[in-house]
Amino acid sequence: MTANPTAAMLVIGDEILSGRTRDGNSHYLAGELTRHGIRLCEIRVVADDRDAIIAAVNALRAAWDHVFTCGGIGPTHDDITAEAIAAAFGVPIAIRQDAHDLLAAHYARTGLEFNEARQRMARIPDGARLIENPVSAAPGFTLGNVHVMAGVPNIFQAMVASVMPTLTGGEPLLSQSLRVDRGEGEIAAPFAALAAEFPDLQMGSYPFIRNGAYGANLVIRGTDAGRISAAMTRLAALFPQPQ
Repeated sequence: MTANPTAAMLVIGDEILSGRTRDGNSHYLAGELTRHGIRLCEIRVVADDRDAIIAAVNALRAAWDHVFTCGGIGPTHDDITAEAIAAAFGVPIAIRQDAHDLLAAHYARTGLEFNEARQRMARIPDGARLIENPVSAAPGFTLGNVHVMAGVPNIFQAMVASVMPTLTGGEPLLSQSLRVDRGEGEIAAPFAALAAEFPDLQMGSYPFIRNGAYGANLVIRGTDAGRISAAMTRLAALFPQPQ
C-alpha cells in the first residue's frame, strides 16, 4: 500500500506570536487534510520576518509533500509573504496581469479605489499558479509544492476548498477512541505493548482530570478500518469498562 502524502503548515504573523490573534486555520486545515487522506506532520509559526519565512519554507518544502502557508499576503507594508516565497524559490516577483485583472474587476464592482496598496496583492512570483479567492478576489498562489493563502479565516477556508481538488490524496485517515478512567501511569505499559503489536497504526493517549479523577482517551488511527477494529477489540479487552 502506498503511503499517504504528507503536509506541513506554516502560520505567518506577529499577531499570532503576540497572542493578539488566535490561530484557528491550522485546526481547520488539519481536519480537511485528514478527510483528504493527507497526513499533517508539522506546524510552525513564524513572525513577519523575511529571513524566518524563507528558512521555514525551504525546510518544510524539502521535508514534506505539501506546504500550506497562511498570512502575510494582504496590502500593507508588513505583508511580505509573497516576496519571501519568491526569494525562497529564487524567482522574480512582479504584478501579474491575470491577478491584476481579477482585483481590478472586484474593486470596480464594489466601488472602492484600486489603489497602489491594493495592487500589491497582484504581485505573484514567476511560475506560480493562482489559487481562487471567491470571497475578496485577491488570489493566493501555488509555487512548487507550496500553497500560499490568506490568514483571514473565511478566505483561508475558501482557498483550501479551491486547492484540495487539485491534490492527490490517500486513503482517508480513520480513528476510534476509548475512554479509560485510569491514570496514564497505570495504562502506559499495556498500551505500549498493544502499539507494538500494531505498528501500522498510530496510537495516542490524551489524559484528562474530571471531578478530581484521572483518565485518558486512547485513540487509534490508521487507514485500514479492519485493523483499527481489531486493535480496538484488543484495547477494550485490556481495559474493560465497568458495567
